[in-house]
Amino acid sequence: MTGGGPRLGTIVDRRPNGGGLSGSAGLYIVRDDEDERYYTFDYRQIVTEGFRTVRTGERVRFHIRAERPDQAEFVIRLDQPDPAECYQ
Repeated sequence: MTGGGPRLGTIVDRRPNGGGLSGSAGLYIVRDDEDERYYTFDYRQIVTEGFRTVRTGERVRFHIRAERPDQAEFVIRLDQPDPAECYQ
């Protein structure tokens, strides 16, 4: 199923793709909970304040790009970390 409303999924992998200022930007892979398909996206598609990142194993909500049905967009983290974890 492509397009439509928001989907739920789990981040299953992050692969470096050589982008970004330092060359270490990654390509993320999310597995859709409903149809178990895999979709890719980069940090620009993560909707958040501050640093745009997700971790393997995190649950997210996302949309499937209409023009690229193998890619996710508007990715929102559902498992927000405890802010104290960022300062250890």
